[in-house]
Amino acid sequence: MSMKKKILLFADWYAPGYKAGGPIRSCVNFVYHMQGDYEVYVFTSDRDLNAPEPYEGIPVNQWIIGALGEKVFYGSPEQQDWRTIRRELKAIAPDYIYLNSMFSLKFTIFPLLISTLRRWKGKIILSPRGMLRSSAVQFKPGKKKIFLNSFRFLGFSKRIYFLASDETEVNDVRRYFGPATRVKQIPNFPAGLPAQPVITEKKKGDLSLIFIGRVHPIKNPDYLLNVLKDVTADVRLTIVGSLEDQNFWQLCEEMVRTLPANISVTYAGEIPNDQLPDITARHHIFVLPTRGENFGHAIFEALTLGKPVLISDQTPWRNLISRRAGWDLPLDQPDAFRQAIEQAAGFGQQEYTEWCQATRKYMEDYLAQLNWKEEYLKLFS
Repeated sequence: MSMKKKILLFADWYAPGYKAGGPIRSCVNFVYHMQGDYEVYVFTSDRDLNAPEPYEGIPVNQWIIGALGEKVFYGSPEQQDWRTIRRELKAIAPDYIYLNSMFSLKFTIFPLLISTLRRWKGKIILSPRGMLRSSAVQFKPGKKKIFLNSFRFLGFSKRIYFLASDETEVNDVRRYFGPATRVKQIPNFPAGLPAQPVITEKKKGDLSLIFIGRVHPIKNPDYLLNVLKDVTADVRLTIVGSLEDQNFWQLCEEMVRTLPANISVTYAGEIPNDQLPDITARHHIFVLPTRGENFGHAIFEALTLGKPVLISDQTPWRNLISRRAGWDLPLDQPDAFRQAIEQAAGFGQQEYTEWCQATRKYMEDYLAQLNWKEEYLKLFS
């Protein structure tokens, strides 16, 4: 019989899903690193974000062994209910409950209410996943205000420990729930550092960009398209991500049609996470002028591949220019984004190779100075 303590992780989406982006990768990386020290259970949905059908070939409404040795319950919509969650909480009797959403009725509120009513004495940890940023709260603000007010009224914020991935998220948590709120800052578990990447061929005056993220206003693809209309170099942009808002995408398509002949844009659709490194490697620069990221897995993965990144200053990835790892720029300076694109387009092979090597060194230094595992073990104790 296993003597390991048990973690029950609730997540709206989990592998093999990929359409929800970073939150799925955060959960998978967490399980990968913690499974050896704990017995990890994952209660999740039987389908990907906005998918009408469940995952093919995966048994539903029962506990199965996942790819990392964890136990996973892929619940059908009918089994993501109060009764099922109460039953599984009782059967597993976890030492820790780990919640991976701020605004999820089934995967955050239900577990919190049930554990409260059952007077469960274990430790509850919640990762807001960037959902408390002002750039995120501004979407559907009415519903989120009601949610946050109810969260405070029911006393949940006093019962749980918040897990913030950066200082901005720490401040967001305390702004909504008070300065005495228990919050621990630990970066998200990243994926491992891949082997040394192959440097893409680079000619002066030519540039390929890749944008990976939900096609949503918070990711700012329209901002990027607006910047590109004034770029004089030959630029090819590939957009990878889910279309969450068809009206917004139609706006983007109209902007694409007005771009000059030297700019070409391709929408590559949704691509599974395990295929993203290959498509990223075929481009020169990763670009994401996001309004806010609490970690930015796509940014991290591009950097580990040695790809300089062009991003906003609304992420944890800062001071890139001094390290020749890319550009982190304020969104109120679109001309700075244009200049960065023109600068990158002007790189010849040698200069581009030097930037790629510097980017890789930046990530090696970043990973060497952190000890995620020790901090997570302290939190889950």
